[in-house]
Amino acid sequence: MSDFKEKLVSLSKRVSKIQDSISTEEATKTSVIMPFFQLLGYDVFNPEEFTPEYVADVGIKKGEKVDYAIMNEGRPVILIEAKSINENLNRHDSQLFRYFGTTSAKFSILTNGILYRFFTDLDEQNKMDDSPFFEFNILDIKDSHVNELAKFKKESFDLENIFNTASELKYTNNIKAFLYEIWDDPTEDFVTYILDHVYQGRKTKNVINQFTPIIKKSLKQFINELVNEKLSAALNSTYAENSQEEQQKDTQEEQELDDGIITTEEEIQGYTIVKLIISEKVDEERIFYRDNKSYFNILLDDSIRKWVCRLKLDGNRKYVQFNDTNKTTYNIEKVSELTHFKNEFLDIVNKLEN
Repeated sequence: MSDFKEKLVSLSKRVSKIQDSISTEEATKTSVIMPFFQLLGYDVFNPEEFTPEYVADVGIKKGEKVDYAIMNEGRPVILIEAKSINENLNRHDSQLFRYFGTTSAKFSILTNGILYRFFTDLDEQNKMDDSPFFEFNILDIKDSHVNELAKFKKESFDLENIFNTASELKYTNNIKAFLYEIWDDPTEDFVTYILDHVYQGRKTKNVINQFTPIIKKSLKQFINELVNEKLSAALNSTYAENSQEEQQKDTQEEQELDDGIITTEEEIQGYTIVKLIISEKVDEERIFYRDNKSYFNILLDDSIRKWVCRLKLDGNRKYVQFNDTNKTTYNIEKVSELTHFKNEFLDIVNKLEN
């Protein structure tokens, strides 16, 4: 697990533990929000970098203040409006909207210490968009969100780069949210659209109601088949690699006699599962394995310095060991349990790639 994600997870646990004891906006700021931005690398006690009560005059109203402004060379780059941890953020977008156009800041964040909504001006220059392009929940940390949030760290903050990717991120998130809704509860328009391609009769209300559960079932079967096809392709690729390796040697039996190592079926299964997982981050052609007498190595670029994990799948004790700082090891009973460690595998790959 990366150091940044470890700190996020630690803060998440702390917020979960103390949120019920926080009742005011000031307590939310000091207990949750300031530690969050400190984690991003900002000196929250330096007013030249993290300015509290930043004055953002709005029209004829003078002295209007936003809770915080992250500064760069004396100019605000991010405005932050903070609310109490128990408040609904939907009622406060307009307040931040007023501040946005009066400063040089290109980003604004509305937060209650749990949700962090990131805004910019994609739709109209110098006018804050109605909807955020990115939303982060400290109590529901996702790997993809961690990667996007990392762009706002002080050490890697690049205004132009973030702005260029904000549009894609906004619509990607909107599309994903729509697909989740369709998955759980297909709308009548969506069902009608499907029926237009598969059903020749009239699309009456009764027909739509009849086909809604069928379409929902079909969607789930379709996704399951896609996953199975990907797994099957990975298995076939693995076996093809093994066949090619065997052809380059006289026989597998001769190799085993030379080094005393026998690659088992369970080890190949483990390799296939891990390869399928980490191919989300790297090209599968970069994923290799090396077997030895003590354990089974899975690595990137066929380099022992870039090993992702070590598997021990024979004997009474089975385990997986990760190439993190502590060489974290988990006991498992079945090879299929490797799928439970997707986040750990991807974290190691991220570390090796950075």
